Amino acid sequence: MFAALLTETMDPFYEICSSFPTVIFTVLLAFCVFYWIFAVLGLVEIDALDFNFGVDDGGAADSIDNLNVMAGLLLKLGLNGVPFTIVLSLITLIGWLTCFTVVYFVFPWVPGALLEFIVGIPIFIGVLYMSAMVTAQIIRPLRPLFLEADQHVEKHIVGQVGIVRTGRVDKTFGEATVEDGGAGLIVKVRSYKDETFARGDRVILLEYDAVGNTYRVISEKDFLNN
Repeated sequence: MFAALLTETMDPFYEICSSFPTVIFTVLLAFCVFYWIFAVLGLVEIDALDFNFGVDDGGAADSIDNLNVMAGLLLKLGLNGVPFTIVLSLITLIGWLTCFTVVYFVFPWVPGALLEFIVGIPIFIGVLYMSAMVTAQIIRPLRPLFLEADQHVEKHIVGQVGIVRTGRVDKTFGEATVEDGGAGLIVKVRSYKDETFARGDRVILLEYDAVGNTYRVISEKDFLNN
């Protein structure tokens, strides 16, 4: 199967994937694939790409304005209510498949590289917009599920034991798994004190921080000794 990818019959596939405008979606698709691999391995937080529209202490005003503009754009397109990582992954996958198909059938009729680039601009814009609209329809029925899940988690897991799943947990980074009687939950956690936890450490979720959507934790040993 893999040998077929090296034959001359696959040259158009590589050419389309590496040429404008498909190459933009190709790069984004590769980024999403590696991101999810790293997230599963616990090297990055699963929702590391999500936007935090709250105001951080000392945050720059222009950065906040940019986030508000992005939030408004996502809301207008109907891309709110689910993790941005899911939105980006869906837009990228749909965009890559659509752009590849359009270029495959259209570009043979376009003479010259310059004209291909010119024609590629409206193709990219149109495919990007279409992908966003399709993604908005896909995630619409998912919004209540994420909202209900967030509310359920916030009410029921404070005080429970979590197992660190990332390489570390400190005051700025980390995730832990919490047993919920099912497949388990993955939540963002931050150390309550200036301590650092390693993968596999047992921690107690002390309180929920609504601004950062995180749980402050201490070690299970310290919790039991208090």
